[in-house]
Amino acid sequence: MDKAGSIACDLLVVGGGVNGAGIARDAAGRGMSVVLCEKDDLASHTSSAATKLIHGGLRYLEQYEFGLVRKALIEREVLLRAAPHIMWPMRFVTPVDKGQRPAWMIRAGLFLYDHLARRELLPGSEGIDLRRHAAGAPLKSTFTRGFVYSDGWVDDARLVVLNAIDAAAKGACVFTRTACESARREGERWEAQLRRADGQAIDVSARCIVNAAGPWASRFLQGTNPGPADKSVRLIKGSHIVVRRLFEHPYAYIFQHPDGRVVFAIPYEQDFTLIGTTDLEYHGDAGKVEIDQAEIDYLCALSSRYFTKPITPADVVWSYSGVRPLLDDESSDASDVTRDYTFELDTQGAPMLSIFGGKITTFRKLAEQAVDLIAPVLGNTHGAWTVNACLPGGDVHGPLPDNRSVLEFDGFVANLQKQYAWLPAALVARYARAYGTRIHLIIEQRTSIGAMGAEIVPGLYEAEAAYWIDHEWATTATDMLWRRSKLGLHLPADAGIAVDAWITEFRK
Repeated sequence: MDKAGSIACDLLVVGGGVNGAGIARDAAGRGMSVVLCEKDDLASHTSSAATKLIHGGLRYLEQYEFGLVRKALIEREVLLRAAPHIMWPMRFVTPVDKGQRPAWMIRAGLFLYDHLARRELLPGSEGIDLRRHAAGAPLKSTFTRGFVYSDGWVDDARLVVLNAIDAAAKGACVFTRTACESARREGERWEAQLRRADGQAIDVSARCIVNAAGPWASRFLQGTNPGPADKSVRLIKGSHIVVRRLFEHPYAYIFQHPDGRVVFAIPYEQDFTLIGTTDLEYHGDAGKVEIDQAEIDYLCALSSRYFTKPITPADVVWSYSGVRPLLDDESSDASDVTRDYTFELDTQGAPMLSIFGGKITTFRKLAEQAVDLIAPVLGNTHGAWTVNACLPGGDVHGPLPDNRSVLEFDGFVANLQKQYAWLPAALVARYARAYGTRIHLIIEQRTSIGAMGAEIVPGLYEAEAAYWIDHEWATTATDMLWRRSKLGLHLPADAGIAVDAWITEFRK
């Protein structure tokens, strides 16, 4: 800061979702001075409302989005190597449903999916007999044939946080619960005013702005540069339900629906199954998105079409919804709107780069390409660097020093459980999944469970909660129980009251 409440920087990134955090990280790693502001918590909207998959998007092959699928499949391998603690391989089963996509079409699509990009970490697809395969046990007996293929799983909210942590480690200023109230061009700079939740104003003088506001990208663009834009955002609502675990095996399912859509049923948080998503046009407040009864009924009905045990709305223990800010390509069906991304670079005066579209799997590539566009304008000559870099905590190496692979993670967990044998093994495993090698920031120099501080609510000790506040910008119980972790799923509904009370005491 040049003075109290005033910052000069190369880049002001507006939006703390995965795209904004990824761009801030990439730019800071190239030596740019960066400010990232997010009006709410990191990943509090679209980036924590995904189906939580690192995948190419098998169904996009039917829409001839070969370039998008190939790009995403390449990124799938890159990301699995970069963050093996919050991402891991998963096998998906698609039953052959008479009257839907025929077996030959599924087989052909999976062959293409297997070969569109180089694949080193994940096994290819294969046909299975559901009458003999473990994945057939919870399905209706009418489903006798299926296929299994590979993709990846990600803790989406933690992915955003890890990008912000890395950006901050490389010098970026990260402000959460800080809105960009105004931004205007003055000569070759942007003069912006940020407003924190406590009312404090922060003046930022930036050489360039990145508009990564997601669902609010079009509105932010209009507020800073009135007039027609070349591109716009189309909001597509996606909702998910969570029910008690429907099956014991580790496979996930991808189900076809007569309307042409697909829905996933995925093992979730050990004790649950995640089912989603819907695709609906959305015209409401992007900050107040909730599942409606029709969506719950739709997801339950589709699941019940396949599972022996019927799923009813009464079985839903939690749900979440978000809007995907997709590039408006004028598709008539919300499910067909492209998940690819594009940029709009305005260099009429101080430059502004606006981001439209995207999906969580391609965020790193999006960030790299975005900074590639910005760097020459700002005279920055540092090249791209993130393709071979780990995210914080992801430096979990295999047998060889340069083998960054998700496949050795179980051994990493087992070693930690031996090292910290005084902690419950399940707690160490959760810490390893959340923090990777950064687990030591929470546990180092502690030698007993008592040294972890009080247990605020079951499974949450003061040491971890303090770490979230000091290192991960958590300020509320919702941040802690639903984004930094998913402990809220395992706790009573009033657990947040105790956590908020502890936060208040901690800050005194």
